[in-house]
This record gives sequence, C-alpha cells and structure tokens, in this order.
Amino acid sequence: MYTPPLARLIEQFQRLPGIGPKTAQRLALYILKRPEKDIEAFAQALLNAKKQVGVCQTCFHLSATSICDICSHPKRQQDTICVVADSKDVIALEKTREYRGKYHVLGGVISPMDGIGPEQLTIQKLVQRASEDEITEVILAINPSVEGETTTLYIGQLLRPFVKVTRIAFGLPMGGDLEYADEVTLARALEGRREL
Repeated sequence: MYTPPLARLIEQFQRLPGIGPKTAQRLALYILKRPEKDIEAFAQALLNAKKQVGVCQTCFHLSATSICDICSHPKRQQDTICVVADSKDVIALEKTREYRGKYHVLGGVISPMDGIGPEQLTIQKLVQRASEDEITEVILAINPSVEGETTTLYIGQLLRPFVKVTRIAFGLPMGGDLEYADEVTLARALEGRREL
C-alpha cells in the first residue's frame, strides 16, 4: 500500500508510545510535505538530544549537564527530597509551581513480573542522600499502582531510620463525580482528608 521508504517511516512512528497506525501515517505524510531543511533540523534535534541528554549525577533527572538545573539552583529547599519514578513526574510536579525542594528519580518502580528489583533502581543512592545530606523530609510521589505501592512501602522502611517520610495524598480529581470513583480512590480520599 505504501512505497517502502514511506512504510518504514510509518513503522518508526508507530514504535513511539501512544502512536497508532493512523497517527503514524498522518505524521509521516506531514513530514514528507515539509521542506528538507525542516526535516534536517528535526533529525538533528533528535540526534543531539540522544547524544547530549543524560541524567543528573545527584537526582537522576534528565539533564545535559552532570548536575541538573534543579539540583544546582541555589534557592531550592535543600532539606526536602521528592521521590518520583520517572523524569516525566518531575516535569508534572514542576508545572504546579508548588514544590520548591529537590527530587530523586528512581528510574521506574519495583516490578518482579518485569524483572525489576530494588537493585535496578536508584534506591541505594536515595538512601545515601537521605542519610548523609541534611535532609529532614522525603516525600514519596509514586503512582498508586500495585508496583508503586510496593516501591513506596519498601523505600519507606529503608528511610524511616534517617528521616521523616511522607507521601502525597491521593483522591478525587477536580470536577470528578463520587459515583464514578472506584473504591480505592474513595478510600484514599477519605484517608487524606484535612481540616478546613
């Protein structure tokens, strides 16, 4: 149906998360309509990002330098670490403009079914940071899945001897209806209630 080079381009787009066959086709056809200089700039941006973006040596968030902008920012709270599973979680939390401390990116969650144990994550570096630095609180902001809960409980047990460990509240989203919420979400919302 497609000429081989176009078919290969569509196939490559389909490998991206959340891109189905129709979206891959639209993207490929869009790319073909763009001027060659735009395509070269796009390809160069992909290559540069792959070559230049690594992880921060302190918090393991994505960074083009050895220490990321968040860790090196002098006005960030030095005594609080927010633990997340992935860099996309850091980005989501930063968009809120509510949290002013530092982060620690685990690189995933404990998932024995996928062959991911604590040793595949940056948990030992987190324990080292919490025990050696002047940290007063570690906030666990890990998704409330089965794997996320396992990871949260595991990290909580490791860190309690060194530092205060808290977790973000879970509950109903703004605009959500109680009747459509599942039992676990409602239970979490009740547990996380606070005084007005």
